[in-house]
Amino acid sequence: MNLPNKITVARIVMVFIFLALANVEKLNIFQEQQVYIIHFTAYIIAIIAGLSDILDGYLARKLNMVTDFGKLMDPLADKIYIVVMFITAVEIEVIPMPAWIVIIIISREFLVTGLRMLAASKGEVIAADKFGKLKTLTQMIILVICGLLWLGVFEYKTLPVFLKYLWHGSLWITAIITVSSGIGYFIKGRHLYKDSK
Repeated sequence: MNLPNKITVARIVMVFIFLALANVEKLNIFQEQQVYIIHFTAYIIAIIAGLSDILDGYLARKLNMVTDFGKLMDPLADKIYIVVMFITAVEIEVIPMPAWIVIIIISREFLVTGLRMLAASKGEVIAADKFGKLKTLTQMIILVICGLLWLGVFEYKTLPVFLKYLWHGSLWITAIITVSSGIGYFIKGRHLYKDSK
């Protein structure tokens, strides 16, 4: 397994480390200050995991280490990351995170994964495109903001009205990019499911 692929696998591991650390308060064995430090650590791990998506892709291209494993696992690692983070954001309830956007994101991920499975059954590999990367970037920005609110750096209730509107607008923009990028995969891969007769 080459370096970019190891980073991809490490991203998946980091996601579940984040998940464990983000829920330590449920154990009721840590003091409030300790919980905050653990949550801050979880936030840093989430950021590193997100940035690793850029790093593994860059190294794979730079070092000419693009593999079928990487083409398949990198998008799957992204999906695990995004799904875990958004569901956690809903559970934390420190900021309005409507269920509809999470449903849209997860549905899109399942549909594109299904398309990739169809492609794989026909000997093809669908790699993440630039629009898909833009989708991941916008979702990452949303999650970074969620993390800051989760840690109490800002409080949603005290934000000026225009920032609240900006937040909800960014959710809509993220949803539109998410859906559009998914549609793009199905347009490009229409030969996989279109009747050839």
